[in-house]
Amino acid sequence: MIKNFFKIAWRNLRNNKGYTAINVGGLALGMAVTLIIGLWIQDEISYNGYFSKKDKLAQVFQSQTFNGTTGTGPAIPRPLERALRDGYADNFKHLVMSSWNISRYLKYKDKSISKTGNFMQSEAPEMLDLKILKGEKDGLRELNSVMLSESVAYALFGEEEPIGKTLQVNNQYDVVVSAVYEDIPFNNSFHDVEFLMPWDKLIATQEWMKNAIDNWGNNSFQMFVQIADNTTMEKVTEAIINVKKDLNEDTAEFNPQIFLFPMKDWYLRGNFENGRQSGGRIKYVWLFGIIGVFVLLLACINFMNLSTARSEKRAKEVGIRKSIGSQRNHLINQFLCESFLVVLFAFFMAVVIVIMSLNGFNDLSKKEISFPWTNGIFWISSLAFILFTALLAGSYPALYLSSFKPVDVLKGTFKSGRYAGLPRKILVVLQFTVSVAFIIGTVIVMQQINHAKNRPVGYNKEGLIQIPTFSQDFEGKYDLMRSEFLNSAAVIEMSASSSPTTRIWSNRSGFDWEGKPEGFQEDLAWTEVTPEYVKSLGMKIVEGRDFSREFATDSNAVLINRTAVKYMGIKGPIGKFLKDNDEEEDPGPPLKIIGVVEDMITESPYEPVKQGLYVFDKHGNSSYYNLRLNPNQSASQNIAIIERVFKEHFPDLPFEYDFVDDEYGKKFASEERIGTLSGVFTALAILISCLGLFGLTSFVAEQRTKEIGVRKVLGATVFNVWSMLSKDFLKLVIISCFIAVPIAYYVMNGWLQDYPYHMLLEWWIFALAVFGAMTVTVITVSFQAIKAANSNPVKSLRTE
Repeated sequence: MIKNFFKIAWRNLRNNKGYTAINVGGLALGMAVTLIIGLWIQDEISYNGYFSKKDKLAQVFQSQTFNGTTGTGPAIPRPLERALRDGYADNFKHLVMSSWNISRYLKYKDKSISKTGNFMQSEAPEMLDLKILKGEKDGLRELNSVMLSESVAYALFGEEEPIGKTLQVNNQYDVVVSAVYEDIPFNNSFHDVEFLMPWDKLIATQEWMKNAIDNWGNNSFQMFVQIADNTTMEKVTEAIINVKKDLNEDTAEFNPQIFLFPMKDWYLRGNFENGRQSGGRIKYVWLFGIIGVFVLLLACINFMNLSTARSEKRAKEVGIRKSIGSQRNHLINQFLCESFLVVLFAFFMAVVIVIMSLNGFNDLSKKEISFPWTNGIFWISSLAFILFTALLAGSYPALYLSSFKPVDVLKGTFKSGRYAGLPRKILVVLQFTVSVAFIIGTVIVMQQINHAKNRPVGYNKEGLIQIPTFSQDFEGKYDLMRSEFLNSAAVIEMSASSSPTTRIWSNRSGFDWEGKPEGFQEDLAWTEVTPEYVKSLGMKIVEGRDFSREFATDSNAVLINRTAVKYMGIKGPIGKFLKDNDEEEDPGPPLKIIGVVEDMITESPYEPVKQGLYVFDKHGNSSYYNLRLNPNQSASQNIAIIERVFKEHFPDLPFEYDFVDDEYGKKFASEERIGTLSGVFTALAILISCLGLFGLTSFVAEQRTKEIGVRKVLGATVFNVWSMLSKDFLKLVIISCFIAVPIAYYVMNGWLQDYPYHMLLEWWIFALAVFGAMTVTVITVSFQAIKAANSNPVKSLRTE
């Protein structure tokens, strides 16, 4: 019997090629979108799946409160390590101090490359369970050792045996390769850790780190842990939460709280607001999951609508089969078999679409997703997906068509009824409600991005490059290199700074100034700069003056931004002094405020500018050269000249640089990807809705063929016929818009509240979406409507 069901289903599909094509095409698009979103969600939720001990790994985080506002982050003081080892060792299986991910020049013979990695304590490879390809897992035991990722080892040594080879780091010291580990996959934390060196080696080369061993106020370090098997993250956090406050009363005023942030939450739930976890990328997982469900629902609605619209064509079939003894459950099974066949064909077509579009999707989403051909769980899930979709799409048509009474059908008295089309109308309204809401959401996302992009950045980011100066080779050569670059005619100004232009790397507190409110707890961004910094970046002095080499006293001078003036409550800041109370043993002279600069966006463009100090760099602590390119020459010409000058002085170092406008653009990358992907899915949702509308219009036109013929004989114009067929659908779309607009407003207004600097929702966004939906509807309906209006009435009336 099942074989017979499928044979009849295949015959019906083959005999109605147009209906089958629309259904299969619409479902294929909907299923393809759902499959791609499913693969994306799987990649998101499986982040850090490479680490076998993921559920036991965590990073030590700290919350501190400044003036009633609590900030949370991974920066911790170095004395915390000894406190946890001495007092809470039973809670941990491994405890590892780490540097931040930093760049180092690695040189072997005449080959020099720049790679990023971490300095970590010797337990790190075991804690992370790195897959060692050559050498030993305890490869960080020796002070002068280095562990390399497989790709870095190949880049340096090719086919040579890397173990035991000597590398030079930053032209400063030598290390010996002790192990090679498998590259950590892209969708994991530490994927950019291309080398590991001993933590003690970094301390040995950095005097300030040695001095930080007892400094609870210097939050410049990271710590990763693996908790003991017999405990939980919550229990350990409860035990250590007040350890810093209990051991150091100087920082107690900031109410520091130490806690474990589990690895499973790093990627998807990494946001904190006023000391509490407040989500993160998980909201995009939910967003795209909902989009996938709705797009699939749109495709299923097409199937339902087209199946029930053909009810009169299938009525005689149902009547005859019932009259010769067919049970209703047999008919339901028959129609479900048709649904299953359509969905099965659609699934195979969807797989083809996914395979063809996966590379483009990876480029858009910055992923490395591959099709899971060998994943058994995927294919089992796909079968369940096919059955679910077949039931979702076919259940209503099956129940509806199988309910016809054979007597009415065979006597010819069967009529669909006045309200028979109501469910179809409701489904069309639902389709376009979803589509219009998607349009509004996508437009708002893109407008929010443009709103932030159009925000004044406080400097001229065009024609500005930055060169990292991490190697010891750069020490003491700033004045020489500035002179060389300026004389090359490729650079019109140059400065050096301790942080990149688009980031804040250091924050300071513990200052006193005239008029400071009692109990005020300041948190100030700290950047050390050379005197040409303001000029090279094109910043604006709004009060006072810039640094000048002509004033020897400027070595103890400071520039502050507008936000700092308001934040610190300083009236008439020029000439006022900032005294550093944190340096009790050697406080140094106070810093004199000589100027106020325009606010410069260095962190998120969606957040308020942070209060900042720009301090004269008298110790040569620069990490970047900032070069203003000659605007009278092309960028490529300037870069070629700069590289030549660079290589003359640093022949053993690779020439690396970044355009500041590109680095600033990366701040929008996440939102732009979400906006682009939303736009693509919205376009597909509209296409699926239009496919259904197109098919529905063709059946309505076919049902009213004789009516159209009579109207044309009586003098109806093409426009009259067109408006007759179009107005019913336009009414449904208008109803959809009235439903979609308030829903989209509520949802997107809530989304915008996550951004302190955000756009205002304006009426034209909603009007544009409504106009777009109406236009698409008119175009879709018009093809069939005009075709029907231009048909020859003689052909439609000849049977009467």
